[in-house]
Amino acid sequence: MPKRILEGVVVSDKGDKTVVVKVERTFLHPVLRKTVRRSKRYHAHDEANLYKEGEAIRIVECPPKSKTKTWEVLPKASA
Repeated sequence: MPKRILEGVVVSDKGDKTVVVKVERTFLHPVLRKTVRRSKRYHAHDEANLYKEGEAIRIVECPPKSKTKTWEVLPKASA
């Protein structure tokens, strides 16, 4: 089964080797037929503490690193 990849914005980088990423998704409400936005925060492993608050990043599923961390940051693609 492939690993999920999500895109979001770093909302906190205060933890050591950890960033909190806010991921927003949109969907159509089943009854109201209106587009609804929902967000969720994920704790992701950032080994080198490279990412700062406000940056847009991608995260990928991984085996649990701690109680709350089951995601890790995908490295930036070099251009």
